[in-house]
Amino acid sequence: MTSPLLNAAPLNVAIIGAGAISVRHFEGYRAAGANVVTFAEPSEGMRLSREADWNARGYLDFTEMLEREQVQALSICTPNAFHAPAALAALKRGIHVLCEKPLSLDLAACSEMIAAAAASGAILQTNHHLRSSPNVQTAKRLIEEGRIGRVTFMRLRQAHDWGGAEEVRGAFGSLKASGGGSLLDNGCHMMDLARHFGGDVRSIFARLATLKFDTEVEDTSVASLEFESGALGSVENAWTATGWEESFAVYGTHGALECSNRLGRARLRFVSRTAGTGSWDDTDETWYDFAALNEPHYAHLASVVAFVRSITGGTPVVCSGEDGRESVRLVLGGYESARSGMPVGMQATPGAGHEI
Repeated sequence: MTSPLLNAAPLNVAIIGAGAISVRHFEGYRAAGANVVTFAEPSEGMRLSREADWNARGYLDFTEMLEREQVQALSICTPNAFHAPAALAALKRGIHVLCEKPLSLDLAACSEMIAAAAASGAILQTNHHLRSSPNVQTAKRLIEEGRIGRVTFMRLRQAHDWGGAEEVRGAFGSLKASGGGSLLDNGCHMMDLARHFGGDVRSIFARLATLKFDTEVEDTSVASLEFESGALGSVENAWTATGWEESFAVYGTHGALECSNRLGRARLRFVSRTAGTGSWDDTDETWYDFAALNEPHYAHLASVVAFVRSITGGTPVVCSGEDGRESVRLVLGGYESARSGMPVGMQATPGAGHEI
């Protein structure tokens, strides 16, 4: 990736939370030509390690960091429960924020973050990094061009088994720290893609289970979506699926888009009957194979680069705070549905004080 800053002075940026995902942010800022000059991390061992690796000043507490350091932007990579307090502290200072998903654990906090960004003029981007994947971007373009006709059904899946680990990693199994399990952790990405491809959702029906790990949260989830357009969708997430899968399929009245990494590197297939009806399984195919995806973690890095470009060049935010709030709305609706055993209308989902 080439730097979007060109001849402009590089941005000085910070990172709050120095766990595993923060490395992707650091690499993304480096690819964008920005300088990570400081970070906050409560774990002393991790803080000392990142100070050496990043050549950046480490702080125990993000509040002290914000008071002492002059930065124009930052990433929030903390456990979910701490996203909103850190984001609000930065946004109220006019600091641009790239916040890891989910934006927050309740809709009222999401709205407060969005309002704080608007009041200060700062950018708030939700890090649903899949929007920066060329497979997703191409699928979105083909849908908007009408190449598959009217969207009728979609299936979205993100599933894994924690690399074969016997326990769920870090704070992910803690209800207090993470707020939820597979439906929240993986599902919010898929809920964002559902809206990205199909528009707003009218209702959700979900089922949850804890089948493998000794955790306070679910490790398996399936949700059915009804879109405002009338289309239907299925969102499937698990920590109980051996290996790793990230896939989507979007079906329409004139074609289909399919992409999965289950059997190798993800490639996008566009299926149509341009040359005629053919037989049941005899269709016309166009394959999209992107060299950029040879770069590890490309979409993660590209999402950070897009954030920097929005700050320095005014390009549209790839995934806004409003988008982040709506993926949270769907996840919360899924948890409410699982409790009640009934479909939940999205307009009826509470905006404040909603518990997972």
